[in-house]
Amino acid sequence: MAGQGKKRKGKKKFLHRMKIKLTVMCAVVLVGFIVVLSRLVYIEQVKGADYEKRVLSQQRYDSLTIPYRRGDILDRNGLELATSTKVYNLIIEPKIIISEGDKKAKTEAGDETTKKALIIAALKNYFGLTDEEINAALADEKSLYKVMAKKLPYETVQPFNEYLKTKEGAQIVGIWLEDEYQRYYPYSTLACQTLGFTASGNAGISGLEQFYNEDLNGVEGRQYGYLTSDQTLQRTTKEPINGYSVVTTLDTNIQLIIEKKIAEFMTTTGAKNVSVLAMDPNNGEILAMANSYTFDCNQPYNEEHIYYQFENGAGGYSYERILAAPSDVPTEEGAAPPEPVTTVLSAPTGAELVAQLTEEERLDALNKVWRNYIVSDSFEPGSTFKPFTVAAGLEEDIIHDGERYQCNGHYTVVEGLKPVNCHLLSGHGEVTVEGAIMQSCNCALMQIVQKEGASVFYKYETMFGFGGKTYVDLPGEVNTTAAGLFFTEDKLNPMELATSSFGQGQNITMIQLSSAFCSLINGGNYYAPHVMKQLVNEDGDVITNHEPTIVRRTISEQTSSLLKDYMYHTVESGTGKRVRIDGYTIGGKTGTAEKLPRGNEKYVISFIGFAPVEKPKIVLYVVVDEPKEADQSHSGASSLLAHDIFAEVLPYMNVFQSNTSVDDGSPVVDENATPVQSSEDPEGGTESGTQEPGTEAGAAGDTTEAGSGE
Repeated sequence: MAGQGKKRKGKKKFLHRMKIKLTVMCAVVLVGFIVVLSRLVYIEQVKGADYEKRVLSQQRYDSLTIPYRRGDILDRNGLELATSTKVYNLIIEPKIIISEGDKKAKTEAGDETTKKALIIAALKNYFGLTDEEINAALADEKSLYKVMAKKLPYETVQPFNEYLKTKEGAQIVGIWLEDEYQRYYPYSTLACQTLGFTASGNAGISGLEQFYNEDLNGVEGRQYGYLTSDQTLQRTTKEPINGYSVVTTLDTNIQLIIEKKIAEFMTTTGAKNVSVLAMDPNNGEILAMANSYTFDCNQPYNEEHIYYQFENGAGGYSYERILAAPSDVPTEEGAAPPEPVTTVLSAPTGAELVAQLTEEERLDALNKVWRNYIVSDSFEPGSTFKPFTVAAGLEEDIIHDGERYQCNGHYTVVEGLKPVNCHLLSGHGEVTVEGAIMQSCNCALMQIVQKEGASVFYKYETMFGFGGKTYVDLPGEVNTTAAGLFFTEDKLNPMELATSSFGQGQNITMIQLSSAFCSLINGGNYYAPHVMKQLVNEDGDVITNHEPTIVRRTISEQTSSLLKDYMYHTVESGTGKRVRIDGYTIGGKTGTAEKLPRGNEKYVISFIGFAPVEKPKIVLYVVVDEPKEADQSHSGASSLLAHDIFAEVLPYMNVFQSNTSVDDGSPVVDENATPVQSSEDPEGGTESGTQEPGTEAGAAGDTTEAGSGE
């Protein structure tokens, strides 16, 4: 019994030790499990992406970008001005073709062949590839991506897609089509400087393409693919986000009319440059903007676009050569030597001259074509500036409707200096404020601005936006004050003030003057000029809507009404008679400014007008730089072109005929441009068609010649 008791006691001790061991073992296992679990959580949450990359890097892997579609540019009526059309890149996968190539396949005729033979036949039949091109691509046996052809149109790839639907085509492997988008401009040259164009990588160059580049561009998608151990291709796709479309304020029909009329003018008359801007005065919307020299937005680098810059002696080339007289010609003693022979060589063509340009010179010439004169170039406006001087005086109650001024053909601004002449050297006699606008009398304007003084005059210049930027939504706008082309108040000495009153001595841009003019005739509301009306997504939802915003008030409705009346009579029986059209009420002001250096007989001729006078729907600004006329200042080039444009645009805009007045038969009085008397023009300079850097226009005591600004 005692022995049995001892045995039971030993057994209990053994069981106790086992329990301790089991407990320890379980604890170790549990701790190990917790450690493993913690490690897995760490790997998943913290290092997961890194390990995923390592795993994928050990597999045969490829990653392809999926292009987004760049947004369209539309006119105000939804017509496409710029769009992106889908094209296709032909891709083959040598690795797949080689691995699958020896497998049996059947042709449509039922003949047995290999998949590789079918693939090669398809590449040759549908895409015109040669055996050499195909074999060279297949030589890279590990490749999963070989580009065989780029930017194929739908018409080319569509037969191949149909072939893939057949029993024979269904056996094709290792060939696929990669989507891509190509920018396309349906109207080629229409509004080219306004639209701009794109370079590779969807980079907008100039115009709206540049200004709204980020909005037009989207976000690329991506397709990830890899071969598993059993050679199965797995793909994961992240879809692209397409860009927004820009709905513009442009009216294609108005743009077409203006460009047609400019082309006709350049054919019949010609000029260094012609630019036309049309705006809606009630909201700042730009309806059309055009320049005489254009380019095809689909082929912006085409050298033919720049030939005009080098033809007919342009660009400083001379075709006259003076040859010395032959030395072996006998002459009598004491006789004069023979005269040198002047030989006129045949002028080389634009193409021949362009071929001699360096790459830098060629690009500079192209930039001149792409440049938007209306926004980026400045010039002296001439008499189109006079209504603003009058507006300042009326608004400040410094001058009054019906006031009279004496014009004897000249006016002494500073005692001791020769007087500044009016364009009519015999003088206008006694003229009213309205007559000063109608007859474009410089003497009256100089007397008006003397009453205003530099402070008031400059106040309204800045209020109308002259000298600064309008911040129109187009690239390249010039700041004329920063460029030294516009007088600040402290620089408006008596002579500078006098000549500035009639638009000479300082520079403006077309977009500045047109935007200011809109406020002049719409009741005094200055709207920021703009080309973008809306940004919309691919579903047509409006992302951004450009509501007309009054930036500031410039003048009162009463002053605006007086000026509209003055300019209506300017067209009916004043210097703007060439613009009048029976049945329509048109108002406006002409301008002629002599370019620097003074006395060179080169002029910028302009006209800015509006219609109908009762409730203006359009402001039209026409600028002709150096018309090819024997007498540029009397050509009326801008007025004649404005007349032709109004004659077609107004009926299109449903502006009804309301005016029953008839031509009074009075002659059209043209104006010349007055050289600045004893003052300096602002320093600086701009491109062609604009004033040159700070040239002194006349020394003290010089006599001014003809009058400014018409």
